[in-house]
Amino acid sequence: MSTVMVTGVGAIMGYGLLKSLRASDPAVVLVGTDIYDDAAGRAWCDAFAQAPLTASADYPAWLERVIRQHAVDLVIPGIEQDLHWFSDHREQVAQLGCGVVLNSRALIDLSRDKWAMDQALAAADEPARIPSYLSGSFAELVRTLGLPFLLKPRRSYASKGLVWVQSASDFEPHAHLLGEVLMAQPIIGSAEQEFTVAVFGDGEGGSFGSITLQRKLAADGSTAKAWVRQEASLDEVVARLCAHFRPVGPTNLQFRRDADGSWKLLEINPRISSTSSMRRAFGYNEAAMCLDFFLNRKAPPTPEIRPGFAVRYIEELVVHDRDHF
Repeated sequence: MSTVMVTGVGAIMGYGLLKSLRASDPAVVLVGTDIYDDAAGRAWCDAFAQAPLTASADYPAWLERVIRQHAVDLVIPGIEQDLHWFSDHREQVAQLGCGVVLNSRALIDLSRDKWAMDQALAAADEPARIPSYLSGSFAELVRTLGLPFLLKPRRSYASKGLVWVQSASDFEPHAHLLGEVLMAQPIIGSAEQEFTVAVFGDGEGGSFGSITLQRKLAADGSTAKAWVRQEASLDEVVARLCAHFRPVGPTNLQFRRDADGSWKLLEINPRISSTSSMRRAFGYNEAAMCLDFFLNRKAPPTPEIRPGFAVRYIEELVVHDRDHF
């Protein structure tokens, strides 16, 4: 019997992982952690531990204590902040005697700065690259990018902090941030032509399967609606990017289809994404693949993808016999 610890179980990705793990192996012991004692994911855990922030000086000792107390075999970071901490402290975590679902250090580091990723794509002469700029006046950027264009935070996720520039009055309040904080990009395609692709990288440039979803975003940047798609031309782009970046394990790539039909890469997230629970419903269970690859050290079977459509909605978890978990 294996024990798996999932962090950030109050977030969509965290409690989605718990459900996917339970579906893949009912016997697995699930330990959930979160900074909030009333995290919804507690409902799907066998054990729960309230965590300090990863930035806290108390975090390493707390982590060791919880892993040893529950004899954890595998840790799956469920939020981006935790992923970065585990990646930055690989040598320290290795001393704890359990596995961790981590992508390659190089890809995780690149994903933390969209400008660094842009430069890596430029160096590879990657056709899916969206040209990005760290400088320029409003007039100069309009000549280069047209109107409207985007100001995008170099370090963010889930479409947070985007500025849609349609006039000088939109641009000027943010102009001083261009460079260190923001970069400018053209707007590619439309929101109706956004796609998210999950691959499970083998670390050598190939993968153990993928799934493509066309999606509509909710206000918080997560996927609200999704349709399973098969796009041969997009598969070719994904294969090329995998061959170059050599992802390890669950990796999420987000694209827009441009007006000319070409594919442009919005970003690469070297982790399981919040759409994981939707993907499981279509036959792509990243959590089960993680158990095979990172815990049992074997190649996950190629998933059989089912067609369909998914919509995310709000649901309540109600407890009647007490006022706590």
